[in-house]
Amino acid sequence: MIIVKQLFANLAILVALLFLYTQIKKDPPLRMSSSIKKKLTTGVAGGLFSNILMQYSIPIGTTLIDLRHIPIILLAYFGGAVPALVGMVLVIAGRFLIGINISSYTSSLLMLAVTLFSIVIARTNLSHQIKKWSMLTFANLLTTLLFFYLIEDQQLLLYLIPGYWFVSFLSGYVAFQVLQILFKSQMMFDKYKAESTIDPLTGLNNVRKFDEVFNSCMADLEKKKKLSLLYIDIDFFKKINDTYGHSEGDVVLKDLGLILRSCARPTDIVSRNGGEEFTVLLVDSSLEQAKKVAERIRSTVEHHAFLLNSGTEVNITVSVGLSNFPETTTNGSMMIKDADKALYEAKRTGRNKVCTANQ
Repeated sequence: MIIVKQLFANLAILVALLFLYTQIKKDPPLRMSSSIKKKLTTGVAGGLFSNILMQYSIPIGTTLIDLRHIPIILLAYFGGAVPALVGMVLVIAGRFLIGINISSYTSSLLMLAVTLFSIVIARTNLSHQIKKWSMLTFANLLTTLLFFYLIEDQQLLLYLIPGYWFVSFLSGYVAFQVLQILFKSQMMFDKYKAESTIDPLTGLNNVRKFDEVFNSCMADLEKKKKLSLLYIDIDFFKKINDTYGHSEGDVVLKDLGLILRSCARPTDIVSRNGGEEFTVLLVDSSLEQAKKVAERIRSTVEHHAFLLNSGTEVNITVSVGLSNFPETTTNGSMMIKDADKALYEAKRTGRNKVCTANQ
């Protein structure tokens, strides 16, 4: 009974280690497709977890009973051969550091067999449940054979083996469930975090992301030397919504988002700042370069036929306000205000044109 309680303590330690690791490492979960670097670092972490579990082993003679195989099975299941083999090497090394005897040799062979079997099973097309239970069952079978070989007390084996099987299966199940829940929570968090900076209609950056990037550019302005900003507004967009409806107006906004992306440079930051207002932030761009991008946007929009859901084609135009540091605006923090003023000037003087700040 004491052995079973100590195995449950091993399980509690394992769950705590898994939770702490997923909270510290905020990057995406380990996958078969993960980078080699991630597989190596995760393999090291798994090997260290197994070594920690060995520090809380149940000693019976020279035999140490614990759940060190669980992290290795998890590594093979989620990440494949590389992390599992890295973890296995660390486990074997750790076991020999504890003591060199017949038990350390046989347990090392057991870890090798469990690791290789788990790697092979992880690559099969079996269902996820069958893979998990196959790995755990194989590990338990080999461990049972090891018990019979190393432990002579038959009376002890009568309750040690059933207890070990129960706790080992339970530990494997709990470990898989904990990781699945933590991975799902992390992925949902990453999804919501990404969505909080993306405009859901156009897929462009939203105003929050624009502010974040703009503030970052302001902090690096001395290094970057040049920065341009385009403020873009659809001319008479209210007429589109009033005539065809807001759903058709959304079609126009989506298409405009695609045009802005295609006209801007790959390094430019395109955002929808709200309603029919868009911005393009051009990092390391001179005034002349920004003018070319702005005119390309204006001309492309003017000659583009926007196809509505009803099958009707409509044409729109945009007005663009442009500011540049340091050619039009010597104070970087005034770029937004100057671009907005230039946009107002474009609207006031006829629309469908590009106006440059302070000129």
